[in-house]
Amino acid sequence: MELRTLRYFVAVAEELHFGRAAARLHMSQPPLSRAIKQLEADVGALLFARSPAGVTLTPVGTVLFDEARALLDHADRVRLRVSAAAGVATITIGILGDGTDPGVARLAAAYRRHHPGIDIRVRETDLTDPTCGLRAGLVDVALTRAPFDETALTVRALRSDPVGVVLRADDPLARRERLRLAELDDRHWFRFPRGTDPVWQSYWNGGRPREGPVVRAVQECRQAVLWNGTVGLAPLGHGLPAELTVVPLIDMPPSRVVAVWNEGDTNPLIRSFVQIATTAFGR
Repeated sequence: MELRTLRYFVAVAEELHFGRAAARLHMSQPPLSRAIKQLEADVGALLFARSPAGVTLTPVGTVLFDEARALLDHADRVRLRVSAAAGVATITIGILGDGTDPGVARLAAAYRRHHPGIDIRVRETDLTDPTCGLRAGLVDVALTRAPFDETALTVRALRSDPVGVVLRADDPLARRERLRLAELDDRHWFRFPRGTDPVWQSYWNGGRPREGPVVRAVQECRQAVLWNGTVGLAPLGHGLPAELTVVPLIDMPPSRVVAVWNEGDTNPLIRSFVQIATTAFGR
């Protein structure tokens, strides 16, 4: 299995949609579909169950998803160590979830202008690791959301966003102008896998244990709401499909966009990143 093909597979597994995965990979859909079919032929089993509504992982696909992520993480660590040994001027930036926030585009443009000769690499991660691979040594600095365990990390707040509950558009609560967390106590919530940072998990569960489907990625959260009527929290202002809506919560603390890096890391490229990010997200 080639690493490139495994990256294609992971993108489809996280998005659960070939079109969105192709857009994320900056490629057209037909070659992506062909690559996945070839991978299925190599494995000797279907990896995705396909339907008009989209795709879901088969049991074999679920196993490969976990193994592929581990392999790709290891490959990233190898690349970073080799680059460091060679003295290449590189910074690897971790980004949580989707990168559609306009602040990210402003930051990227400004950072390229300030550092035209630097090799800038981006590692997008799912919702199970709020530090985006920082603790594992996969990135130099992360652009993410707090709160999470900040032990041995330095965190710079960039912006605060109000939070609401994501509901299906035909949900009776979707007609409300605002809600309280207590009004959602009898609902199933989407949750993150066991082992996810407990501070992070508690925040997105509204401060108490919840029951409901386990998700890893933004698209999985949306699909859980769409298919099962599950509820969950999200920052306000992010675009949603017409079938979904978000209602503001009046008793939920805001979600903070932050830059985070390892405590004591004096890399000037990180210091510049944080300075530029503060301006880009402060607009």
